[in-house]
Parts: sequence; C-alpha cells; structure tokens
Amino acid sequence: MSKFNRKYLYIFCMVLITFLVVGCTGKEVKETSQKKDMKLITDEEKPYIGFLIDTLKEERWYKDKALFEEQVKSLGGEVKTLAANGLDDVQIKQAELLIGEGVDVLVVVPHDATISAKIVEMAHEAGIKVISYDRLIKDADVDYYISFDNEKVGELQASEILKKTSSGNFAYIGGSESDNNAILFRQGAMKVLQPQIDSGKIKLVYDEYTEEWKPDVAKSNMKNALSKNGNKIDAVIAANDGTAGGVIESLASVGLAGKVPVSGQDAELEGVRRIVKGVQTMTVYKSINQLATESAELAVKVAKSEEVKTEKTINNGKSDIPSIFLEPIAITQDNIRDTIIKDGYLTEEEIYK
Repeated sequence: MSKFNRKYLYIFCMVLITFLVVGCTGKEVKETSQKKDMKLITDEEKPYIGFLIDTLKEERWYKDKALFEEQVKSLGGEVKTLAANGLDDVQIKQAELLIGEGVDVLVVVPHDATISAKIVEMAHEAGIKVISYDRLIKDADVDYYISFDNEKVGELQASEILKKTSSGNFAYIGGSESDNNAILFRQGAMKVLQPQIDSGKIKLVYDEYTEEWKPDVAKSNMKNALSKNGNKIDAVIAANDGTAGGVIESLASVGLAGKVPVSGQDAELEGVRRIVKGVQTMTVYKSINQLATESAELAVKVAKSEEVKTEKTINNGKSDIPSIFLEPIAITQDNIRDTIIKDGYLTEEEIYK
C-alpha cells in the first residue's frame, strides 16, 4: 500500500475512534496496539507532541494548555492537546488516538494516577515515550516526571496557617484521593502539623479528601466539619483554591468567613481576590509559565532523542522515575505584586478591580 493511501486509511481510523470516544464512553472498546510508523502532520520531520490534559473545567489548565502549545511551536514542533474532563475511559481513548496519529511523545496530566498506567503501556508498545506532567502516573515505567515539589506545597500551606493560628481545632480538606499530588500535599502539611498535634496544641478534628476536587464537595465536607464540632473550627488547610472556595462558603454561612484562616493553592484569580478581601489566608503559586515552558522543552528534546539530564527521581510504585522538580511559592497579601503580578500571571487590574 502506498504511503498516500496509508495516510488516508489512518485518517479514516482516527475519525472512527473519535466517534467511539464521543458516543461509546460507557462501553468497553477492544484495545489495539498500534506501532508508530508515520505522523499525521504536514511536515513529518517536525517533533509531534501529544498533550493529554485531565480537565479544562478548572481555570489554571487553560493557562497550561496555551503556554505549552506556544512553547512547543516556538521550538519548531507541532502539538495536539486533548482534554478528557475527568473521564478515565475518554483519556485512554484520546491516548489511543494520538498514538495512532504518530506522536513522538505523550505528555500526560493523568486523571487517575493508577488507571493512567495503561496509557504508558500503550505508548511504549508503539515506541512512544511518556512524560508525566504535574501529576505523577503510578505503577508504570514513566520516562520522565516534571512537577513542583508537591510535599513542599503542603508544607507551605500548613506553615502559613500556623502563623495565623497555632492551636485549636484544625480541619484538613484535601483534594481528590485519585490524584497523587493530593496525597503529597497532605503528607507535606502533616509534616508541619504533626509535632503540634503530638504536643496537644492542635486537634485535627476533620480530615477528608474531596472527590474530583469539586468545590461543592469541599463545601459539604466543611459543613460536616462545622456541624460535628459545634462550629468550633479554628483553622482549615484546604488543598487548592477551588476547595478553599467551597470551604469559605460554608464558613460564611455561619459567620466565620475571614475569622478562620484558610489555605489554598494554584493562585487562581478568585483565590487571589479572596486573599485581598481577607477571607482566604494564602495560596501557593506554582509558576505555570515555568512548568509549561520547561515541560515543552523537555518534550521536544525527548522527541529529538536528545540527552536529558535529571538530578532527582521519584518512586511511583514500580520504578524510580527521572524527575524535574520546580519550587512553589507561598502567596499572601504581602507579596502578590512581587510574584504573580510581576511574573505577568495575573494583572493588578484583574485582582484589585
């Protein structure tokens, strides 16, 4: 079969797979192992990067997408981004689609850390390397992992809250337990809190993860924490700005918004506005610009089979994954202008409108 005909056969197959993703996400589809032999891009000499994002339902991921795509293109590559919006079967089918299109590298923000191991298996069968982006894929031989020091994120959250309140009843409102980062955030926070718990200064009276990172679930969890403790909650470690928003709604319903310190993470616009308003204590700024840019540079190097040096590893339950860790920054009312505004992540007009 000629290369011309093979290319159009691939196009037909990819359209068929897309129909299955949209119309049959609730059914099992026979998995196939495709070997990469051509790219469905105009210039097959260019690095072709597939970017699989868990969701675009949260503000921050739009920034990751735009910055990552811009950097790949500036380095002479092509990129296709697909978002599964929290559906594991869709993310796996999207991986199949990109593998079939002949990407050189898959960069994956996994929805479920363990289920996503299947993506690594499929990619490796086709000779494609996988970079785990921001969230670690577990139980798989991932080629590279790039993220922030996520235990450090939790440490920053707990440390800033302790500056406001160093004793009393604390609640921990975590992220999604299926996201390995949420587990790391909690581990980091507990490193800081545990000595105070052991000494009796702090009582951890509520400790729950938040399904799918949903603010409404966090709001319900916080409502339960208040109800079980007669509204006597002195501080809340919330895993990100979305969960913090839900927490603060529940605190507001009993007149405690702004009186109980609440942490956050991601430096989302609404979270930063709440900090300015005084109802959220802090957030954690993880420079999305830096993460997306360095991830794109890594992906293009891997696509070109260039040497990649990493100084650290992280064990994901199966092997030690070569890793790049970036430094997070605690954001309070005092340093908004010197960090997120200075970096151009958010503008003064947006924050202080």
